[in-house]
Amino acid sequence: MITTPLTDALVRGAAELEETARGVRPHRLPAWVRTRFPDPQLMGAESRPSGVRVVLATEARTVELVLHPTTVSYRGVSRPRGSVDLVVDGERLSSDQLTGGDDVEIDLSTGASQFHAGTATTIRFELAEGDKVVEIWLPHNEEVEIVALRTDAPVRPAHTDRRTWLHHGSSISHGSNATTPTRIWPAVAARRGDVELHNLGFGGSALADHFVARVIRDRPADLISVKLGINVVNFDVMRLRAFVPAVHGFLDTIRDGHPSTSLVLVSPIFCGTHEDTPGPGEMRTDEQGNVTFAATGPHGPAPQLTLRIIRDALRSLTERRADDPDLHYLDGTRLYGPQDAGTHPLPDALHPDTATHELIGERFAKYAFEAGGPFAAR
Repeated sequence: MITTPLTDALVRGAAELEETARGVRPHRLPAWVRTRFPDPQLMGAESRPSGVRVVLATEARTVELVLHPTTVSYRGVSRPRGSVDLVVDGERLSSDQLTGGDDVEIDLSTGASQFHAGTATTIRFELAEGDKVVEIWLPHNEEVEIVALRTDAPVRPAHTDRRTWLHHGSSISHGSNATTPTRIWPAVAARRGDVELHNLGFGGSALADHFVARVIRDRPADLISVKLGINVVNFDVMRLRAFVPAVHGFLDTIRDGHPSTSLVLVSPIFCGTHEDTPGPGEMRTDEQGNVTFAATGPHGPAPQLTLRIIRDALRSLTERRADDPDLHYLDGTRLYGPQDAGTHPLPDALHPDTATHELIGERFAKYAFEAGGPFAAR
């Protein structure tokens, strides 16, 4: 078997690869962000490689990827492990659930954590004859170190002339509650739109942070979308007076690097928990280890944000930026609205399941990529 070093030429969707004692760890935010603002929530989210994949052209019949995952578990809470998806010549062929690796177990009642060391795991794929493009999608919900890539024939970087779509959002964009990495809604939409995805969806961390806007500004992108609102509400971090200028500044920073790139501003999908009740949100577990989220507001004398207020603010904000013809507003309830809550309920009252991720991805693709849409080929 041939061992090939992992380099930027073979890894898509990452900002950079950090060399570790075991191999390389993909990061979705560059080192300068991680140094300046090492918030544990953000650091955990950016190191889980949602949308990151190893892409290679090869005639190999056998491909092995050795990974050392790190999962975060909650004592008494049932959560499925992450998965690795295989896509060959654009067709998803298999999904392998991870085993092994390290586990950081957190006690929700006390906040204490316990580290359990584990071993690396090897994912092995048997492929058909002939030259092909192989994509190995890393788990969206577990941190991984890539220890080794082994094949029985040489590999080379795969060329693509597809447009790059850069998307930023919250845990829903990150992929929460989807079972595999190619079935999160941005991956579904990217496949429908025949574009290269660069996913900056960060669980609990879509807060109009200026450093994220700078990352978007500086990254090559043909298409950009930004989905904001739910984390601002369920963390209760802003009032309307701060939120609207923050979003203006976020968009202004993006425009410094992408002055005429098609840019879609997306408001939150329907979430009954926070439609009219402000945050902060609270995670609750039952005796079976099932998780649900609830709103605990209102608190304090100042008016707090809700999802309805957020949507009105983002729509109005976009209208007041009419001098930007390439800025588009998408009401998130077009992707998942109150009419969907009965047939596709959010299992934990906050995040969509896999089928609903696919529904949202298909609807976004129909809105954005079909004729007349902001991302339609021109």
